Amino acid sequence: MEFLPVALEFNVIIAYAFGIILIYLIGRMLTMPIRIVLKLIYNGLVGGIVLWVVNFIGAYFSFTIGINPITALIAGFLGIPGVILLILFKLFIN
Repeated sequence: MEFLPVALEFNVIIAYAFGIILIYLIGRMLTMPIRIVLKLIYNGLVGGIVLWVVNFIGAYFSFTIGINPITALIAGFLGIPGVILLILFKLFIN
């Protein structure tokens, strides 16, 4: 009879350890997409600001890049390299 409470405590410890590991894994899976979304938001903001600055400065040289869903997506996904890509595309097209 004396071994039953010890075995019960061991099972409880195993259950708590399994629960903590499970919570950690679920939390890890949920934070990964949040990081990706935050990176996309950050790239979108930086790309939009750089695109606005290019249009603001380029207006003095008659050089503007239209802000539409396609250019916003390119600037949003790629950030500053996307804006550079849009500038090069605009220069090669004209």
